[in-house]
Amino acid sequence: MNVSSRIPDNSQPSSNQGRFLVRFRLGFALLAPVLVVVMLVAVFPPDGNERANWFQFIGRFHPLVVHFPIAFFLLVPILEIVGRSGRFAHLRLSVDFVLALATIGGTTAAILGWCLGRSGGYSGRLITQHMWGGVALCMVCWGCWRMGTRWRKLGAAYAMVLALGTGLVAWTGYRGGQLSLGPNHLTEQMPTGLRNLLGVKDDREASVPIADPNTFYGARIQPILSARCISCHGADKHKGNLRLDSYRASMRGGKDGPVIQAGNIQGSDLFRRITLPAGHDDFMPKGKSPLSVDQVKAIELWIGAGASDTLAVGGIKNAPPAFTAPAEVKFEEIDPAAAVKLRAAIGPAVAQLQRQFPSILEYDSRSSADLRLNASTLGSKFGDRELDAFAAVAGHIIAADFSRTAVTDHSAAAIATMKRLRVLRLIDTGVTDETLLHLGNLAELESLDVYGTQVTPAVLPMMAKLPRLAHFYAGQTRIRPGGSMPDSLSGKLVF
Repeated sequence: MNVSSRIPDNSQPSSNQGRFLVRFRLGFALLAPVLVVVMLVAVFPPDGNERANWFQFIGRFHPLVVHFPIAFFLLVPILEIVGRSGRFAHLRLSVDFVLALATIGGTTAAILGWCLGRSGGYSGRLITQHMWGGVALCMVCWGCWRMGTRWRKLGAAYAMVLALGTGLVAWTGYRGGQLSLGPNHLTEQMPTGLRNLLGVKDDREASVPIADPNTFYGARIQPILSARCISCHGADKHKGNLRLDSYRASMRGGKDGPVIQAGNIQGSDLFRRITLPAGHDDFMPKGKSPLSVDQVKAIELWIGAGASDTLAVGGIKNAPPAFTAPAEVKFEEIDPAAAVKLRAAIGPAVAQLQRQFPSILEYDSRSSADLRLNASTLGSKFGDRELDAFAAVAGHIIAADFSRTAVTDHSAAAIATMKRLRVLRLIDTGVTDETLLHLGNLAELESLDVYGTQVTPAVLPMMAKLPRLAHFYAGQTRIRPGGSMPDSLSGKLVF
């Protein structure tokens, strides 16, 4: 008798038990980080405060990472559907692995998103819904993976969970788009014909309380704030706990207190931020073009007059015209022949300079002969000798940025020949009073930035004579706030 034939074979149950333990441990390892994210979002939600630069730095990788789990999860229904065919049945063997990757990637993206939202000054309905959508998607990914091959054979329940996950991807992505591009980013640029066909209302400003159009605030200030500020400081998203979608909210301020001090222009943080150089960390509106000179002036005059919401629309003399956002952007028709004719005198010199100094000199527009010079990208490699090379085109330069270059007072005469300059930046350069005293003939200069230089109050009388100067940035110089200055510079000095 064969004795071995009487011994029961227990290897199969042991093997199944081992696989169960491995899957259980792996499932717990995948679930634990998801539960941590749930706790973080529930206990420490975004509160509009900025904190922990390291968290902000790490959180900035969220947009980069978030697309990977989305791709992995959306691949699963494709593998399941195509794998139903006998020819491609082997594709379904990879579903478990792909779902595990989607869970890991989704959890990582959710953690990075929490770091950004919690530390980046975000708050509001959109950021909260976007976060919980991401957390829910992580749970769905884990649930689909945990169902395993046996549950997937049942079909209906598994298909419903996959459909739920697909819907969460779309909904969470839509909320993310609203955060970065605005609440109506999908319909904002929708052609009128398609909008009418689908019955989509133009509600771009429907959520903004309308102020009395007969007041200066309602006619001049609120349109500026609505067009330029409420995408980050509105009802759905209010960075720094600051809302600018109504007069009361604007005057209340944010996490650091009021941003508008009635009658105190220099003490109003709103005015300080909109008049900073575009590259400054505190500049507003962040990531967008600066407000126009007229818009800044309207806000300045309104604050100086008491920042009231009842002041009559004509209550401030010499105020710039009301700002109205264009309903439709129209681009000028370009006449190539006319552009060539305008540039004929300087064309060869510009081409030579663009070859010698790539990417720092460009035309202001496709039809203009005006030039913009941005030497700041070259840093210390650009100095007085290099600036001399631009003498042939100096009269066509309307904006020049020499920030953090090696330009010194030896270039004073060369800068003075740029008689059409509107914007001049000399941040952290070696210039002194000598250079600024050469600028008396720059009649079109509107903005001058000498932050971090050795400029002294001796230049103020000369600056006061510049007829169009609206902003003189003098922070970290020997000019101090509160010092004596010509009356015509009042409200123009920014520290």
